[in-house]
Amino acid sequence: MDKAIGFIGAGNMGYAMLKSIAQSNIVKTDRIYVYDVDEERLSKLKDETGISILKSEKEVVEKSDIVILAVKPNILETVLEKCKDSFNDRKILVSVAVGVPIKFYKKIIGEDKKVIRTMPNTPALVGEGMTLVSPDGSIEKDELEYVMKIFACFGKAELLDEKLMSEVTALTSSSPAYVFMFIEAMADAAVLSGIPRNLSYKLAAQAVLGSAKMVLETNKHPGELKDMVCSPAGTTIEAVSTLEKNKFRYAVIEAMNECTKKAREIGKKFE
Repeated sequence: MDKAIGFIGAGNMGYAMLKSIAQSNIVKTDRIYVYDVDEERLSKLKDETGISILKSEKEVVEKSDIVILAVKPNILETVLEKCKDSFNDRKILVSVAVGVPIKFYKKIIGEDKKVIRTMPNTPALVGEGMTLVSPDGSIEKDELEYVMKIFACFGKAELLDEKLMSEVTALTSSSPAYVFMFIEAMADAAVLSGIPRNLSYKLAAQAVLGSAKMVLETNKHPGELKDMVCSPAGTTIEAVSTLEKNKFRYAVIEAMNECTKKAREIGKKFE
């Protein structure tokens, strides 16, 4: 399936996706189209990847089979109004906006149009993204497989029922921020102990990267992996005990609950 892929928006997420898709060879670069208001950014993208730059949202939709809408939720409606008449029942609209339900898009471009809602995250910038994908009922099997292949270009992709998209925001879309805070906090503690700042960040980040890889590749429960590090009366169990005293896990759970609550609120605005 050699489909033309169009992007409306080339911000941080769109830029990362575009570069990864262009490098993947799943579609010829001259069949990847993009429009963004930032002409300097587009020029840089063209130089780096060879993709085709277009002059409007409408032109992107007209030339593309799959249109990836990578703009902020607050301008979604404005952008879609400019190009809604260019959609037909064969084109697929794919959105990466957090909290916006499929029915919002269908209300603007038409109930008979094909829409896929996704939720990627910023590690896509380094090819380690995690994207959740929710198709509407009109998407064919081969179409869905192709879209999943697109998102696999910059990490992993999993299907998820749309009713859970707001619920999973805290776990995938927002979670890199908590991990960055954790890395920063560990590095701060290391600096306090006399370890140079740059080395502290490197050591903390590698510890998180390696630990995550162990969870994914060993299929062991995180608690079991934690127990493997905790020797009786050792240094690690002392640290774990202190984290428990300070309600480390409770703080993470509460933070994620608040994040989920906010995602639901955003979704309601578009209903």
